[in-house]
Amino acid sequence: MRIVMLGSGYVGLVSGACFADFGHFVTCVDRAADKISQLEAGNIPIYEPGLGELVARSRAEGRLNFTTDLTGSAPAADAIFIAVGTPSRRGDGHADLSYVYAAARELAPLIKGHTLIVTKSTVPVGTGDEIERIIRELRPDADFAVVSNPEFLREGSAIEDFKRPDRIVVGTEDPRAQKIMADIYRPLHLNQGPLLFTDRRSSELIKYAANAFLATKITFINEIANLCEKVGANIQDVARGVGLDGRIGSKFLHAGPGFGGSCFPKDSQALIKTAQDFDSPLRIVETMARVNDERKNAMGQRIIAACGGSVEGKTIAVLGLTFKPNTDDMRDSPALAIVGDLQDAGAAIRAFDPKGMDQARQILASVDYANDAYACLAGADALVIVTEWEQFRALDLPRVRQLLRCPIVVDLRNIYRMEEMAALGFDYTCIGRNLLPLARTEPPRSELRIVTNNRA
Repeated sequence: MRIVMLGSGYVGLVSGACFADFGHFVTCVDRAADKISQLEAGNIPIYEPGLGELVARSRAEGRLNFTTDLTGSAPAADAIFIAVGTPSRRGDGHADLSYVYAAARELAPLIKGHTLIVTKSTVPVGTGDEIERIIRELRPDADFAVVSNPEFLREGSAIEDFKRPDRIVVGTEDPRAQKIMADIYRPLHLNQGPLLFTDRRSSELIKYAANAFLATKITFINEIANLCEKVGANIQDVARGVGLDGRIGSKFLHAGPGFGGSCFPKDSQALIKTAQDFDSPLRIVETMARVNDERKNAMGQRIIAACGGSVEGKTIAVLGLTFKPNTDDMRDSPALAIVGDLQDAGAAIRAFDPKGMDQARQILASVDYANDAYACLAGADALVIVTEWEQFRALDLPRVRQLLRCPIVVDLRNIYRMEEMAALGFDYTCIGRNLLPLARTEPPRSELRIVTNNRA
């Protein structure tokens, strides 16, 4: 197949490289000339494990090209994937579809022969209908089909997700389009990759519904962590006990400072707005989004409390800035709210992240960026672990104790064992585990009711 990937950002670049690795001939198109120049020179503008090697291999074998010229590649394509950004629209939270619709208008005069226009971008229900209307209006003679094919890539493991997916969702009821999409994904289908054909609107909604559900699991376990702190329970034991239920599963049940990233926050807001537009409000999703924002903002106060109630004039060492490990993505990271709140309270921030500091420097002002984790800690009044990078899981704790001016550690990812931290002399704060003494606690006697022989 000859595939054009319109948009060479995270989704477009990963998808294009993986399609090329399958044996298809892929051209990634982007208007950003500097990005295309970097890619042609072998420089990957985003961090994703294994992506550089995948791109280099397909480039060397002649199956992957980069260009700013859509007119030279689109007419020969069997399928053109739209993989442009759909950020939250400023002011109202709706998905900004201007880039998607601009792509449709640009593609319309270039269609030659039967062509699939495949929406890879995350878009609200009905977007495919509008893309089809735009192209039909500009090219009533064109032979094409608009298909929805949402992506389900996790940053940090995107290549594995693409090549070994839980499902491949394709939204079209056009038999020719179904056959072409099956051929495009044929290498995965032979490996039992579940190919799910739906109507286009259902496909568009599947992506949003999936992300909202996962975000809700995260928010739920964070609220349970708050309750654990009040009653003296251990959130890790609770999460494990809940997650062992096969109907629930253990993934996304890790308590922390709240979710961020390029998908969950904006997709939740877009789904909320779509539901409101159709007079079918999603109260659970609305509450989830609000609670998550409140949680990220509450983390700064938790750190201030661990530092004795004030961070005025203190230096706080922050390890981890990206919203999750194995990515350089800072979008909606909890670190943004945490650093801002600590700075507003008078703290000086020294930070280190293995891959995210170039992005962080563009967003977080007045932060001192260290070259490694231990340089970040030297002379700090407290350590805060925000992102659970693997290298932060095995710090030399005696060295950490020696480097810190005060032995205060706030572990927002529950990386370390409470007993070990106490034995080393740390004043250790974590999530949902240790805010009450280990002695058994009971509710107030006035709230206890014992039922015997049907009498309270």
